[in-house]
Amino acid sequence: MNDFFKTLEVQRWDDHRYYHHSRINQTLHFISAMSFVLAYALLWTDPVLSALIAWLVSMTSRQAGHFFFEPKGYDHVNQATHEHKEEIKVGYNLRRKVVLMALWAGTPLLVWAVPGVFGLFEAPTDGTQFIRQVGTLWLALGAGGLLFRTIHLFFLFDVKTGLVWMTKILTDPFHDIKLYYKAPLYLMRGQLIDPGVATK
Repeated sequence: MNDFFKTLEVQRWDDHRYYHHSRINQTLHFISAMSFVLAYALLWTDPVLSALIAWLVSMTSRQAGHFFFEPKGYDHVNQATHEHKEEIKVGYNLRRKVVLMALWAGTPLLVWAVPGVFGLFEAPTDGTQFIRQVGTLWLALGAGGLLFRTIHLFFLFDVKTGLVWMTKILTDPFHDIKLYYKAPLYLMRGQLIDPGVATK
């Protein structure tokens, strides 16, 4: 177990030092984490609403931080190119995230273009049914994306690496709140880049 938690610590530290220099990105991760915690709570009573919150608030804010605000030039702090960081990324790098987010964005189009989604549902008769069918598919997409990459890592590396990454993803909201709760304050002070990202 000690080795498991040590690997988890390494994955978390690499994620932070390579991909969270921007205070805007950190702030968006804090917002994302708070909404993910809400989504987790709703998962037990209304999983479809949970998925809607997770995708519409949590994932969009989180990925916007990565795509639009995180520096993508040479990382002088870690002495690594953006390409190198993308290559060694354990989880979803930006290229994989584009595919995932394209599937997310395409889901409402599928529900609209193919009423009932090939017999999976009854054809929606109102907006609420349409939204809940989209939410159901987003729930499946989230679970499927997590399991797919976890199992993929089993083959790329080993079972431990995959299980550690899955644990990291599921616990990231709680860890991000602890890590980035001060980011909005720093941002309001005009600090755009975290000067302590190189210190553990």
